[in-house]
Amino acid sequence: MADYQYPIDLDWTYQEMDQVIKLWNAVEEAYENRIEREVFLNRYRAFKEVIPSKGEEKRYANQFEKDSGYSLYQV
Repeated sequence: MADYQYPIDLDWTYQEMDQVIKLWNAVEEAYENRIEREVFLNRYRAFKEVIPSKGEEKRYANQFEKDSGYSLYQV
C-alpha cells in the first residue's frame, strides 16, 4: 500500500470520518485482495449517509483515485 492521505473533511464528526475511511479501505481491499459484495455495498451506503450529493461523491472519489490509483467506480 502506498503512502497517501484519505480525502476527508475535517468538519465531519468522528463517526462520519470513520464511515468514509471504511469505504476507502473497502476500495483498497477490493483492489489488493477481495471483498464480499454485501460488505462493500454496506460501506458504500454508510458513505452516502455522509456524502449524499453525487457531485461531492465524485469530487472525493476523484481525489482518492488521484492519490491512490484506485477507482471507487471500478470496484
